[in-house]
Amino acid sequence: MELETIGVFGIVLGVLARFWPVWLALGIILLLSLRYKKMLGLYGHLFDSSVGVAGVMICFFWLFTAIFSDIIAPFDPLQQIAIMKNALPGSIDPGTGQTFLFGGDRLARDVFSRTVYGSQIVLIIAPAATIFALMVGTTLGLPAGYYGGRVDSILSFLANLVLAFPVILLFYLLVTPGIRETAIPQWLAGFFFIFPIVFFATLFYTRFSGRPRLLAVQLGLTLLIGGWVYLGLVFNADPLGIISISANQLNIFVAVVFASAPGVFRIVRGLVMDIKTRDYVAAAQTRGESPWYIMLWEVLPNARGPLIVDACLRIGYTTILLGTLGYFGLGLAPESPDWGTGIKESSRLLRAYIHPALPPVFALMSFVLGLNLLADALREQSLKD
Repeated sequence: MELETIGVFGIVLGVLARFWPVWLALGIILLLSLRYKKMLGLYGHLFDSSVGVAGVMICFFWLFTAIFSDIIAPFDPLQQIAIMKNALPGSIDPGTGQTFLFGGDRLARDVFSRTVYGSQIVLIIAPAATIFALMVGTTLGLPAGYYGGRVDSILSFLANLVLAFPVILLFYLLVTPGIRETAIPQWLAGFFFIFPIVFFATLFYTRFSGRPRLLAVQLGLTLLIGGWVYLGLVFNADPLGIISISANQLNIFVAVVFASAPGVFRIVRGLVMDIKTRDYVAAAQTRGESPWYIMLWEVLPNARGPLIVDACLRIGYTTILLGTLGYFGLGLAPESPDWGTGIKESSRLLRAYIHPALPPVFALMSFVLGLNLLADALREQSLKD
């Protein structure tokens, strides 16, 4: 049975119409950012160049797509309609009259809806895993660069040991089903995910140790929120049921943090070794400030430029890695709508049906492009500063 289609013009209009919440949100963000850019610091300076505007808008596009996925996508990403198997883009479901804007895949699922919902997975896992890697690398890189000596030697040796291992093979070992069945991912998660709590507790203590009441509130909130997130991520035991993570996602989290943290460590260590020779650090030492105060409140703020650029690039690398793992069947569950899995599923019938593979490919490419443009703009701005 040959299905009716709406044509290329109808597909374009249909896609533009489905993304109306994203266009509205982007318009508001752009207007407010241009209006108040002088008050927005580093973020505001991004709008002084076309590269910065393009990077910000592309990243926000996928962020709002993830937020409004339930509104944008016309179908559930797992819903199957038999007659729409391998349907061409713009095919109309004869039962409901709804349109498969990007066609159907080999399991009769809507490619457009799966691409839209795939953004949720990418924008949760990649930035979150990168943030934890930054926390681990920064917390260890600060003392290594500041103290030097034996502390630096031990931590640098451990970092070099991980960096010497082939990255792809390391990820392959950490996300295989055999490892998933052991307690290794949970033990590693328990170790890595404690670093943000330690970092923020130390940050507040060094700054507000002379103001006990304010310090007590900040430490209490740190332990409360940190413990809540820790329970949800490591033990999947969030008492409120808000934070939960599957075994596959935990493996990916651990793999990203384990492989990325040493690189962050090397960057932070090098920056600290350079910045600690500056005059304002010597002035803080003369005032009698503690080493951790100097590291967190004098050195780290002046290293933020390169770290922000590295974070943007690292999120892009992680996104590509998630796609690679999904393509090889080592990422999330086989039915997951993430872009890598979508590319893998579509590649099996690529010679006969190319349309299911193109949307996740372009989605992955555009998101990484946006991050790279954003990193370029941030790099230019950090050089000016």
